[in-house]
Parts: sequence; C-alpha cells; structure tokens
Amino acid sequence: VNLFYGQNISLFENINFELFNHIYLDINDNDVCLLDCLNNYIKESGLEKIIEVKNWIKRQEVIEALDKSSIGLLINTKNNTHSVKYTSPLKYFEYIYGKLKVVAIDYGIKQNILNCLLDLNLEVILVPAKTSVEKILSYSPNGIFLSNGPGDPKATGKYAIPIIKKLIRSRIPLFGICLGHQLISLALGAKTKKMFQGHRGANHPVKNLETEKVEITSQNHGFEVTEKSIPKDVKITHKSLFDGSIEGIRKGKNIFAVQYHPEASPGPHDSHYLFQEFKKMINQNA
Repeated sequence: VNLFYGQNISLFENINFELFNHIYLDINDNDVCLLDCLNNYIKESGLEKIIEVKNWIKRQEVIEALDKSSIGLLINTKNNTHSVKYTSPLKYFEYIYGKLKVVAIDYGIKQNILNCLLDLNLEVILVPAKTSVEKILSYSPNGIFLSNGPGDPKATGKYAIPIIKKLIRSRIPLFGICLGHQLISLALGAKTKKMFQGHRGANHPVKNLETEKVEITSQNHGFEVTEKSIPKDVKITHKSLFDGSIEGIRKGKNIFAVQYHPEASPGPHDSHYLFQEFKKMINQNA
C-alpha cells in the first residue's frame, strides 16, 4: 500500500493502523520529522507492541515482504506529491458472523464501520481498493459497502469509478460513507469540488429530507458533491444545516450514501439507523 505524504499534512488519523503489523518507510532525509511524529502517534495510541517501523529503501523488497508474510503500510515521500493515492490493505480479511454477506471495499476504512456491520450479524469480506469487479462478484455478495478514506475523490476515482459503475449495473445493494459517498456520486454522473471550508467535528447538524428530522453528525471531509451536477434520477436525501451542502443521496431502491460518519465512536449516534437501512435493503434483495 502506498501512502503519499505531503509536508505539513497529517494523515495518521485517516489510517486504521490496527490492520498493519509493519510500517515501511521510504522517505526523504528532510522528512525526519515524519518519523518522529509517526513514532509518537503509535506510542500514544498504545500500538507499540503490534507495529514495527522499518526504514526500507528498495521498493521491490517491500513488495516481496508484504506478499510473503506481512500486512503492512508503505509510506513514501519521494514522489513530491501532497495527495493520498490510496490506503488499503494488500490482503483480504473475512469476518464470518452471519448468513448475509457484504463485501466492503477498503479505501481507508474505520474499524467502527466494520463493528457496525458485524453488529448486524453480517458476514463481511474486506477487500483492497483496487479489487476487480470479477473478484468482488465471485464472493456472491448480498450487499457492497464503499468505505471512507482520505484524499481527492477524483484522484481515487481514476481507478475506483470504472469498478463502481460495473457494480451499480449488477443491481446489488450499494452503501457508501464519506469518500464512498463521493465515489458513488461520481459514478452516477455527479461532480465533486474542494470545499471553501471543510467539515470537521462531531456537532454538525444534518437534515434528513425524507423524514424531516435533524441529526447531529460527526464529519471529516474537505470535498463535496456539487448539487447542480446531480442527475435528475438521483435523489438528495440529506443536507447540511451549516452550509446547505449535500450530505446524502439515493438512487432507486438499491443505492444510497451519506457524506458524514454514522459509525462515529464516540458518537453522536443519531445516524446508526443507516446501517439498519442497509441490512433491510440487503434482506429485500437476498
């Protein structure tokens, strides 16, 4: 996995470090501060015993090590870019809890999203971001989940959108959160843009336009789906009461997504119903 790190940009909060047992560094000499920040973050998070940080220079050696024995993360700062390409495990995980099966595409998934899916007694198969449509469908999923993740959705979309378009055509229930919401929107024909002021925090009021109820939500994003670009056959379901930006969409009976984080831990938990809605959708199409 490649995480491209821009100077003065902290991306650690977007990474589920518990998925990895090694971190391999391929960094410039003037990025020593990155190593200090990383080590401090791991120590403060109580992850010292499960994560080993290594300074690897030869990229091929990293790839061979990951293929043979490790679930790891490669941090690279030699490409002179300030954007995240993608964060995703190279290996597959399967959590067997129930009869209904969900494939979760990992663009940088948060652990509590998995917890919320597993709490519904779903079998969850977590796959890397670039997994082919054929591989995903080979699991015969009853539902497909698109995770959160960092970065510009258009950049991730270069490889993700062709996959998502084919998944949409499969008519399997599809649910996306945060980056997943943006990628679904792009695949449906909408556009995204960088926000003047991103949404960060745990006290964002969002109105559910279908129920007329207001939810207090947790948010962490700097891009948004533009309202004017949304196709006529896509319904806007949620809006921010701060700035009126799009917070949720739905198309037909099988596709829906939200910009915010209903799985937020700790809270708020106003939007946990969305996971129940996903399971209901799966049941209706099983």
